[in-house]
Parts: sequence; C-alpha cells; structure tokens
Amino acid sequence: MAGTTTGVYPCYENQFQIDTATSDSPTMSNIKDCESFSVSFDNGVEEWTPFDTEGWTRRLMTAKSVTITVTAKRHVGDAGNDAVAALAWVNGRAAEKDFQWTFPDGTTVKFEDAVVNVTNIGAGDSTAVAPLEFDVMSNGKPTVTPPTEE
Repeated sequence: MAGTTTGVYPCYENQFQIDTATSDSPTMSNIKDCESFSVSFDNGVEEWTPFDTEGWTRRLMTAKSVTITVTAKRHVGDAGNDAVAALAWVNGRAAEKDFQWTFPDGTTVKFEDAVVNVTNIGAGDSTAVAPLEFDVMSNGKPTVTPPTEE
C-alpha cells in the first residue's frame, strides 16, 4: 500500500505499532482492535512586541509535543495489545516504549521512548467488551519517514 494512496481515505487505514521485543533489537507489532484515536499538538510559541513592529506581535514556534489518544478493545494474546496493557502497572522509564504511527500513504512517524499512559484497562459495563484506552506522549522529536515509491 505504500506510496499508492491518494485522495481521501477512511481513518481505519491508519495503523499503530509498539515495540514488543524482549531483547535489545526492536520488534514493532501492530496493536490489535484499536477503534478510534485523536491527535493533539502542543506547540510552544514565544511572543514579543518590539518597537519597530508598531504594536504588532512577533511570534516564533519554539517547542512541540504530540499526544495520541487511542481507544481500543483489550485483546489478550495480541503482542501489541498486551505490550500496551502491561504498561498500566509501571512507572518511570519502564512506562516508555517505541511507538509508530503508519499513515495510509506509507508515511511513518516513530516516537522513540514514548510515554505510554494507560487510562483504562478492562473497566466498563458488565455486557461491554473490555476496553484498552491509552495516551501516547512524545518524548523528544519523532522521526518522520516519507513513503517509499514503488
């Protein structure tokens, strides 16, 4: 699919991967049963009003961060889903994982050592399917890789 998608597309063509490796070499696995997501950019903008702009404000974007909020179903036995769920019980550096967002055109955005904040793991109505809800927060500058041409 890389490099072939043009025009509009359904949101389900976005995919998320998380590092599920048990050794030093990363293994990026899809996270099964993701249902919805939202993206929030927090941009730091410095403002100043010098005399020579006659009262008009100057601005420069000096900082960025990204938070991806994901709603999924808890799927026990899926490597990606299990990797996210396991982070509910840890703090500090143990709550960091490499995370990747793959766009429909093949562009990838890799967040190294992203902070994964699990906000719901299995809570809900007695007849509902158990949820897995989490925020992925950038922890430094992500690597954006454009799609490769086929």
